[in-house]
Amino acid sequence: MKKTIITMLIALVAMVANAETYNYLKFTKTNGSTVTYSVEGLKLTYDNSNVYVTNAETSATIALAEVQDMYFSNEGGSSSFIRGDVNNDGTVSISDVAALIDYMIDNTTIINLDAADCNADQNVSIADVSALIDYLLNHSW
Repeated sequence: MKKTIITMLIALVAMVANAETYNYLKFTKTNGSTVTYSVEGLKLTYDNSNVYVTNAETSATIALAEVQDMYFSNEGGSSSFIRGDVNNDGTVSISDVAALIDYMIDNTTIINLDAADCNADQNVSIADVSALIDYLLNHSW
């Protein structure tokens, strides 16, 4: 436990040093969603189960068990989305596949383009339909 706390403290010091060159801190959660926070006035604290994020705009609590990745970026992007939740209903299901196919056919269906990039190649294409179906069958990206 002591080793874990020391490792986290070292990581926090390194992150604060790097924050000066980036505009945003991003958390990727285990459900595929991404949450973005401005580094202006950024303060991070944590306990055994949560990380507390406070900046000039907001404050938030994120369960450490839900954090898959944390990194700094100069791109704000969408503040929060679930990868594969194309229709923004909060779940990834076959209705997302239908919405993505409808979008591909006529480009008039309203979808979350960030969430629709299922294979994370920065492009929404038929390959994302395949990745989404694969996710629904295997429950893994």
